[in-house]
Amino acid sequence: RGSPLHSSAKYTPWCSPIKVKYGYANCRSPHGGYYKNVLGTKCDIRCQKGYELHGPQQLICQSSKRWSGKVLCKQKRCQTLSMPVNGGFKCLDGAYFNSRCEYYCSPGYQLKGDRIVQCMDNKAWSGRPATCIDMEPPRIQCPSIKEKTAEPNQLTARVFWDTPEGRDTADGILTDVILKGLPPGSHFSEGDHKIHYTVFDRAGNKGTCKFLVKVKVRRCGKLNAPENGYIKCSGDGNNYGATCEFSCIGGYDLQGSPARVCQYNLGWSGTEPTCTPMNINVGVRTAAALLDQFYEKRRLLIISTPTAANYYYRLQLGILQPAQCGLDLRHVTVVELVGIYPAQLGRIGLRLMPPALALQLRLLLRIPHYNFNMVVIDKHGVDKERYPFPATPAELFALIDTFPLRKEEMKLQAEAGQSCP
Repeated sequence: RGSPLHSSAKYTPWCSPIKVKYGYANCRSPHGGYYKNVLGTKCDIRCQKGYELHGPQQLICQSSKRWSGKVLCKQKRCQTLSMPVNGGFKCLDGAYFNSRCEYYCSPGYQLKGDRIVQCMDNKAWSGRPATCIDMEPPRIQCPSIKEKTAEPNQLTARVFWDTPEGRDTADGILTDVILKGLPPGSHFSEGDHKIHYTVFDRAGNKGTCKFLVKVKVRRCGKLNAPENGYIKCSGDGNNYGATCEFSCIGGYDLQGSPARVCQYNLGWSGTEPTCTPMNINVGVRTAAALLDQFYEKRRLLIISTPTAANYYYRLQLGILQPAQCGLDLRHVTVVELVGIYPAQLGRIGLRLMPPALALQLRLLLRIPHYNFNMVVIDKHGVDKERYPFPATPAELFALIDTFPLRKEEMKLQAEAGQSCP
């Protein structure tokens, strides 16, 4: 057994007690667990969760009465989070252990990844760092329905509107606005037209809007050609402002309005026209007054003969008889002047003219009295051709078809389906 002095030295406290802030020491003494800081004591140092050891993991109580090193438990810290583009984050306790950070995005952006992350014991953040993505489509506002009525005599309307502007909720940067349909200021035809605008933001999100352009054409009821007549209309034939002009076939006179206009109240101006057979007055006093009745209405074929027995005269009537349809189609009235004054008479169809009027007609047109003669006069009263011998219908028709007004007549007759068998 050793001396009492030696024994007491052996158990005398030697190093100061170990205190580890945010940690603890697990000490083993050479003389048993109770004597924690005698010479030769070894202490294992541990830190609390969330703290890490700076210094040696084991301390020994040395003969110098000092521990073999210095230790410190420092709070664990995660790497600083990087700020997301177009967003940010807020943390409760910086980047230290157990701290929670919450991501947020600027208006117009959506969060992708974990909204909340936590600093873990291994100094890594839990979850995936968030990013802010522009997923919201840009906004574009179209005008409401545009309604327009066509102007008089027009079948289209010019429609204007302001090109809509897009607004991006994120960075405000947009591509061009794309238009599908006619641009503003265009002439739109009758009916509904869809106008469609599209805009994209830098992230490729698409915003669209659409509206209708409605064009109305005010219309009157349709007019028809009078019997034995023609109708020719401007525009579409019955649109507001359209004018319809009426004419009769040769040998008929127009009664009523020669032209009618479709009015704003959707009614036609004037009165309904009719075509009545031309009334030839053979009781006039002069040949000029007789010819005036045919002006711009009928062409005249005047056949003059000294006697009803004349061979040429009889031959001419014979070859004209089967061609009556062709004469009517060309608006030709046949006038016969037969005999020599005073035993002279004139005939238009079944109407007989007084001998004096027949004589005047021969004198006015300088037609010889003593031999066969045929004169062709156009609708303007112009003496176009003379025949001292009978002429075939084919010759006469070929000549008349070259006259003024005839081209327009032929067109109207073709449209109305008028022809000879």
